[in-house]
Amino acid sequence: MSTLQAILADPRYHDYLAILKGARNGFVYGAKVRFPHALIMAILFGRGDWQTRLRVILRATQHHATNLAKFVTLYKSLLLLQKQLNGGKPRAHDSFFAGLLGGYVVFGERNAINEQIVLYVCSRVVASFIPRAGSPYGLGPASAGGAVKPVPPDSRYFSLFAAVSWGAVMWLFQHRGESIQPGMFSSMTYLYHDSDHWQSLRTLLWHNK
Repeated sequence: MSTLQAILADPRYHDYLAILKGARNGFVYGAKVRFPHALIMAILFGRGDWQTRLRVILRATQHHATNLAKFVTLYKSLLLLQKQLNGGKPRAHDSFFAGLLGGYVVFGERNAINEQIVLYVCSRVVASFIPRAGSPYGLGPASAGGAVKPVPPDSRYFSLFAAVSWGAVMWLFQHRGESIQPGMFSSMTYLYHDSDHWQSLRTLLWHNK
């Protein structure tokens, strides 16, 4: 036990053990995020008996958790490789190239789970360009030498961002629905098209169809 503890505390093994823990955290986080989402979607929109729905839930959870574990493992491994090739010194662009290759290898295959994850990441990247509240670019918390903390968007710019986003997605839904991600298209159909039709008081207020 003392030998194991010595290995865990040895700085020489830190980067390698960080890859192992990154894989563990990726799997756990992926499972925590996907399982409740898949469960709710199965309850609301699932088809078939509950045995079939359960298989879908478990398959989606395994896929999300495994892919996130793979990405973290590959990303941290590529960061370590680049640092070693540069004489033990990390560079600013290392994270971009590690994410670039990791994203292509792990999330490059087009399927429902990967598409949801990539769209989620893309939306965060786009939203990061909204000016921050009281934190102009170039003067963010990282430049102060302390720990980086997320700064919320400036409320004025966020209002404009929200308006453009909703205006664009509603136009796409009405006129170019084929270009919208399937999960979002199903949700929007439920909200905006299904609400135009009913046959009785029951299907007006209690059941959708």
